[in-house]
Amino acid sequence: MLRILLPFVAMAIGVSIWDLVVRLNDIQPYVLPSPGLVLETLVRDWSLLWSSLLVTLTITLEALILAFVGGVGLAILFNRSRVFEYSFYPYAVILQVTPVVAIAPLLLIYLPQQAAVLACAWIVAFFPVLANTTLGLHSVDRNLSELFQLYGASRWQMLRDLKLPAALPYMLGGLKIAGGLSLIGAVVAEIAAGSAGAGSGLAYRIAESGYRLNIPRMFAALILLSITGIVIFALLSLVSHLILRRWHDSAAQES
Repeated sequence: MLRILLPFVAMAIGVSIWDLVVRLNDIQPYVLPSPGLVLETLVRDWSLLWSSLLVTLTITLEALILAFVGGVGLAILFNRSRVFEYSFYPYAVILQVTPVVAIAPLLLIYLPQQAAVLACAWIVAFFPVLANTTLGLHSVDRNLSELFQLYGASRWQMLRDLKLPAALPYMLGGLKIAGGLSLIGAVVAEIAAGSAGAGSGLAYRIAESGYRLNIPRMFAALILLSITGIVIFALLSLVSHLILRRWHDSAAQES
């Protein structure tokens, strides 16, 4: 009960302090809106914010699916060929460490806006899945691997029955990280697209509200983005728990 109640108590205290600071100092809404005004704006502009959220959420989920499929597929190729891994893994690292905020304007030049935003979200979500799955495939118990070889298992049988199940916790851990990063990548790309004069996602609404000094709407959009990120992480954590709870220690201990 404490794990559930304490975050809400802390949030209530924080919101109360925020409201008290605004009231006591008579701060104008274009500087810092009160929590009540932000909630009122969220209700009033719900249709606009919801349609923009759907755009951002669609891009996030598409990028997450592509990152999972691409990351797992490439990790399997890396595991089957060390030459292939040594040749291309460094480029995946370079792609990860290059700030997406620097890549986004370049992609907007060469790709259509929707494709550029999706590419930015995929870039930041791809590496955690790839790195974690590669680590999991390389972390198979040596004794089990030798046992499979002793019984004459083929490489496909070892991959299907030993390596992929052993790598599943790593894979799901990478997916949970990628869920939040794909949302971040989509937001960064949408802001870049908005500065170029195009866009319809929630991040574009934040940038637009800032230009128009509509700070209550900006806060309302930020709250929606935060809630979206929390929901994505919670759903992926639930999926991970349901898959692993019957056999893996990390999920069994939580139960």
